[in-house]
Amino acid sequence: MKAMVVYSSRTGNTKKVANGIFAGIPGESKDIQSLEEYDGKDADIFFAGFWTDKGTCDMSVVDFLSELHGKKVALFGTCGMGKDSEYMERIGKHVKVWIPEDCTYLGFYMCQGKMPMDVRRRYETMEKNGVEPEKVKMLLANFDEALLHPDDRDVQNAAAFAKRMMEKAESL
Repeated sequence: MKAMVVYSSRTGNTKKVANGIFAGIPGESKDIQSLEEYDGKDADIFFAGFWTDKGTCDMSVVDFLSELHGKKVALFGTCGMGKDSEYMERIGKHVKVWIPEDCTYLGFYMCQGKMPMDVRRRYETMEKNGVEPEKVKMLLANFDEALLHPDDRDVQNAAAFAKRMMEKAESL
C-alpha cells in the first residue's frame, strides 16, 4: 500500500511531526512533501498534516483534502493549546469535515507545538484589557510549555500513530 505524507507547516512544528509520521510508515512505498511542494503524486493512503488556525486547519489543507477522492485519509496536526484535549478533539472534528464522503477516514493525531512570540506578547497585554489575571497566568504557562513541543515523545507518538493507521488501512 502506497502512502503519502502531505503537510502544511507555518513554524516548523507540523514538519517535525510529519517526519515522525513518515518514519512510522513501514516499508519503502511512501513519500513526503509539504503542500507547497506537492506535485499530485497518488497514493492509497494520505496522511494530511496541518497547523491550527483559529480552531481548524489553514485553507491550503482544506483545498487539498477537498480534492481527495476514494482515498484512505489520516489527519495529524499541531496546536499551541496542548493541555486541552477537548479543544484538540474539536479541531479534529472541524478538519475531518473537509474529507470527501467517498474517502475512508482512519483517525487523527494531534500534539502541542510552540507558538510565535507575538502570541506571548498578546497574552501579556490581556490583563490590562480586563481579562482575569488567573486566565492570563494560565495562557502564559501554556505558552511557555508549548515552547518545548513537539518534543521527541510527540514525534515517537506520531510514528506509532502512523504505524497503527497503516495497519488499520490494510485491514479494510
